[in-house]
Amino acid sequence: NPPEKDSLELWTSLTWLASNTQRIEFGPLVTPVSFRDPVFTARIAKDVDDLSGGRLILGVGAGWQEREHHMFGYDLMPPAQRFARFEEGLDVITHLLQDAGRVNHSGSHYTLRDAALLPRPQRPGGPPILIGGNGPRRTLPLVARYGHEWNGVYVTAERFAALSQQLDTLLAAQGREPGAVRRSLMTNVIFGSSETTLRDKLAGRDATALRQRGLIVGTAPAIRDQLLRLAEAGVQRVMLQWLDQDDLAGLETLAQAVL
Repeated sequence: NPPEKDSLELWTSLTWLASNTQRIEFGPLVTPVSFRDPVFTARIAKDVDDLSGGRLILGVGAGWQEREHHMFGYDLMPPAQRFARFEEGLDVITHLLQDAGRVNHSGSHYTLRDAALLPRPQRPGGPPILIGGNGPRRTLPLVARYGHEWNGVYVTAERFAALSQQLDTLLAAQGREPGAVRRSLMTNVIFGSSETTLRDKLAGRDATALRQRGLIVGTAPAIRDQLLRLAEAGVQRVMLQWLDQDDLAGLETLAQAVL
């Protein structure tokens, strides 16, 4: 919603990151096929992955932010058509990254004729594909078919465990093992180095209600407890959204207190 905020272009930023870091894994959560063409998404992703020495996780999505699409003239489409386009985009990306030969594709949204990405990705098959979302009818089946990592979004440990079990069933139907797909979670963190600081950050919001929505809230001991519960539910890594980007001191305090 308004007002707009400054932001950096995704792939320019990740190219810088690939060149200026050595250890961290990184990637988009997520780059939408609704306004980033899957052919160039695959091409840019494999180049950035090569530049980083194989540290990119390629998060791909259907698109969701209505206002952004309207502002710049991109067609978001109703959900059914949007996910059909997303599935087709995933198919294009997967074949371009994984097939050493020429790729042909004739679909409703994309057409490829004897297409090939050259040079081939240095990492066999290119960067792993991450698909984010909680939808049991549309998202999880796509994860089971195309994904190397599933990223749940803003869900409790109990809900994550249930969705993860459903994903196991869908993977079995595709002839894939449960371990073929990494399980991760993205959610917001509200951290206070003390109870007083935490109350200030909550600004009147109820911590228990926020936790019930899947947020990670508390001082260091409470944060650790919530992360351990997520681990017990099958979460293999957590992406904590630190939205107060000017508070680097608070971020460092969180790292020292929790990690």
